Amino acid sequence: MKHVYVGMSADLVHPGHLNVLQKAQELGEVTVGLLTDEAIASYKRVPFMEFEQRKQVIENIKGVAQVVPQTTLDYVPNLRELKPDYVVHGDDWQEGVQRQTRQRVIDALAEWGGELVEVPYTQGISSTKLNQALKEIGTTPELRLKSLRRMLKVKPLLRFLDIHNALSGLIIEHAYVDTPQGKREFDGMWGSSLTDSTAKGKPDIEAVDVSARMTTLNEVLEVTTKPIIYDADTGGQTEHFQFTVKTLERLGVSAAIIEDKTGLKKNSLFGTDVPQTQDSIEGFCHKIQQGKKAQATDDFMIIARIESLILGKGVEDALTRAKAYLDAGADGIMIHSREKTPDEIFAFCEQYNTFSNRKPLVAVPSSYNTVTEEELQAYGVNIVIYANQLLRSAYPAMLETAKSILQHRRSAECDERMLSIKDILELIPGTR
Repeated sequence: MKHVYVGMSADLVHPGHLNVLQKAQELGEVTVGLLTDEAIASYKRVPFMEFEQRKQVIENIKGVAQVVPQTTLDYVPNLRELKPDYVVHGDDWQEGVQRQTRQRVIDALAEWGGELVEVPYTQGISSTKLNQALKEIGTTPELRLKSLRRMLKVKPLLRFLDIHNALSGLIIEHAYVDTPQGKREFDGMWGSSLTDSTAKGKPDIEAVDVSARMTTLNEVLEVTTKPIIYDADTGGQTEHFQFTVKTLERLGVSAAIIEDKTGLKKNSLFGTDVPQTQDSIEGFCHKIQQGKKAQATDDFMIIARIESLILGKGVEDALTRAKAYLDAGADGIMIHSREKTPDEIFAFCEQYNTFSNRKPLVAVPSSYNTVTEEELQAYGVNIVIYANQLLRSAYPAMLETAKSILQHRRSAECDERMLSIKDILELIPGTR
């Protein structure tokens, strides 16, 4: 019997997949190379179903003899091991991201006289359309809550961008660029206290209470599906922080980041220019421990933000605190700096990566913003947060429009810089 190889992600199985498998069955014994979560996440979103769930579905489709993991988008390693007589695939990979993958398959099959068989695209249905439909339906708090931990398992670097209202959340939800490696998009949202308070016209000193901030979160949660990391500032009193954890977890927020400072909150980028007091290691560890005890699930994350570099105490103090916070139960560390270069961040990363209890590392390149994601990833950073760029972009644009109307006594000069009335009406589904 001839041997046939079919590579697929099979996250949302539809008639197109079944047509490919049916053709494969006609040619011989079918082995499905099921892309792992990591392989799928390398060129598009993290799959809805985990690998073992998808494997169970495919194993139970009639005619599939075996399922093997395909750990990369590249078929060649599996093909050279199995040396199938045929590879069967839909003809929709002749253009776009998978074009080079297709050519590598053809070249590999030629080594032993194998053949690529392509099945015509099934009109009217696709995984992309199904994914869009699922996004329109939305998500559940439980699924969203789990999503950050799932992403950290399968993607080497996650990028988050600041929200200050539901519209900014929609931008993060849908913005993307096409690259040779696939679609590049934001993995989630940063619930910044700075941008939330600024959007409400209040100073960033925890003047906006937790209830008001939860209102903003709720507005974003209603219209988006991506995970949210919440900026909890100092967390407030330990007893209050426990209630915040419970509320965030119930809403489906994936994580809270708390900073190891006490007293009236001052923005970290002021550094030592304003009075700022760092909590004791023992005091902050206690807050972490009590926050972890307040959780109802293992999915919610509490990430400890270290202010040692901000306050001029150096890398060694930051590392000492990082070890203690991890031992106290923190699910990750955020290291912050207001230097114009990432040198001290890199110095911290090099030592942090040697920890036996190492957990995800978060960086916020606001002041050292010439550093690239590739450089941060090379030093072991797992999450990059762009903490305030959306709000900082919105204000100058609105101010320029306001001044233009004052200057010209009409709005015609602003038209080129604005969405049309038609576009703004169609921006939000259901407006018509």
